[in-house]
Amino acid sequence: MITKADVGRKVRDSVGRVGILRDVIPDFEDPSDMPGERRKRPTAFLQPEGGGTEWLVPPNTVRRA
Repeated sequence: MITKADVGRKVRDSVGRVGILRDVIPDFEDPSDMPGERRKRPTAFLQPEGGGTEWLVPPNTVRRA
């Protein structure tokens, strides 16, 4: 599993996408969820190398590439 110490490193998620780890937040609440449905969950933020759309995944599904 990755940690905040891995921010900036190349990583791979459980479906094989490779990107750069941008952040790990242990208690992230997704602002797109309705306020009454928000729940805190650990979240890793990944971005494709060279830029692009960031994606979110559980940190326990991410490994160093």
